[in-house]
Amino acid sequence: MEGKDRVLILGATGKIGRKLVKASIALGHPTFILFRPENVSNLRNCQMFMEFKMEGAHLFEASLEDHESLVSALKQVDVVVSAVGGGCIMEQLKLIEAIKEVGTIKVPKLSYA
Repeated sequence: MEGKDRVLILGATGKIGRKLVKASIALGHPTFILFRPENVSNLRNCQMFMEFKMEGAHLFEASLEDHESLVSALKQVDVVVSAVGGGCIMEQLKLIEAIKEVGTIKVPKLSYA
């Protein structure tokens, strides 16, 4: 996997996010998933995270609400792909601020419309 970008995927439990995780792993990218502590109380999400981990993904416990944990996760990756729902505009702005602080992250432009 040397030379492949390390990819962080946000929103991995959604319909699009799940497909992004699987595609990233299939393409051989070291794949990281950001999960919020409150997500582990949901059995479906917990099972999904364990499935991703068994497929080779790495899990970061962080939150878009916790700037320090977010920056810490971002420092370990090269690319961020956000599949977070459209109702999370303010959280996305927090992600952008953290990406600016790290300064070395690639963010592909995606459209889910």
